[in-house]
Amino acid sequence: MKRSILIAVAAVATLALTSCSGGAKKTPAVENVLTQQTTVLTKTTPVERINVAQTVDFTTTLLPYKKTFITPQMALRIDEIRVDVGDHVKQGQLVATLDRNQYNQTSAQLKNAKQNLARMRKVYEAGGVSQSQIDELETSVSVMEENIANLERNIELRSPIDGVITGRYNEPGDLFTMGGNADGGVGVLQVMQINRLKAIVALSEQYYPQVYKGMKVAVMADVYPDKVFEGEVNIVYPAINANTHTFNVEVLVPNGKEILRPGMFARTEFNMGNRSSLVVPDVAVQKQMGVNDRYVYVIKDGVAERKVVSLGRQVGDKVEVLSGLAEGEEVAITALSKLKDGAQVEVVK
Repeated sequence: MKRSILIAVAAVATLALTSCSGGAKKTPAVENVLTQQTTVLTKTTPVERINVAQTVDFTTTLLPYKKTFITPQMALRIDEIRVDVGDHVKQGQLVATLDRNQYNQTSAQLKNAKQNLARMRKVYEAGGVSQSQIDELETSVSVMEENIANLERNIELRSPIDGVITGRYNEPGDLFTMGGNADGGVGVLQVMQINRLKAIVALSEQYYPQVYKGMKVAVMADVYPDKVFEGEVNIVYPAINANTHTFNVEVLVPNGKEILRPGMFARTEFNMGNRSSLVVPDVAVQKQMGVNDRYVYVIKDGVAERKVVSLGRQVGDKVEVLSGLAEGEEVAITALSKLKDGAQVEVVK
């Protein structure tokens, strides 16, 4: 019985204390603590206007500046091939020889024809033959000389350009025929000029007025991620493709050390000029969960306002803002996870 009375008294006392506490007026110190707990401390930076380079990227494949197949004009047996794949050659360098039998026979016939012409001229001077007979013999000699020159070009194959041998399709003793080889061409050898390369790039038609011969182009190859090669527009093709609405541009790429190779995948970057744009630090921009919206918090008069923005290019640690902000507005760059639309903010200087 006594224990029950003590419990009841304690309960009444507790209730009384609670009632007194609930009815007590808050002190100024308490109010300040509660206010600080609902105010977000953040730093801000103004929306700036700067010139932003308008660069566009296009992928392409590197090609040799020149390539050709070294081919005789007739079917002949191959005597010797003096170069192999990977060898560098100079323009005019002898790279292969073919059977000389037909050349030797024609040379002998030409020699006899010239001797006969010389004898007949003496006879003509004595009145023994007509001028037309002399003219006929001279024509025959001229035709043989042309045949000899043609045979000489075919039995001695020379490189038409400076370059590197990239294909060898026959061996000594083979009978050369005019059939196609493994690289889709006809020839004993293939030579490419690779000390400079070219790339054919398809650009959107909207850029046609901005591209010109001599325009500098940055070229990057994935195999050399830390290198940028300076290319130059060599040809702007004059027609627009009606199906794709693109036009082709030939870009020359210096390759003196020959570290780039034909067939490599590459990216080209064209600078289409500058545009005056608004920018903010990229850390100020947040992405809405579940959608693709980007937004920032603009701080004005101690209140945060959430604004959806449309973004452009990345410029270092800043990002171009195409719409949604005005120049000079202050955007929050810290404590972003604690901010919400309408939140009370104290800006830390």
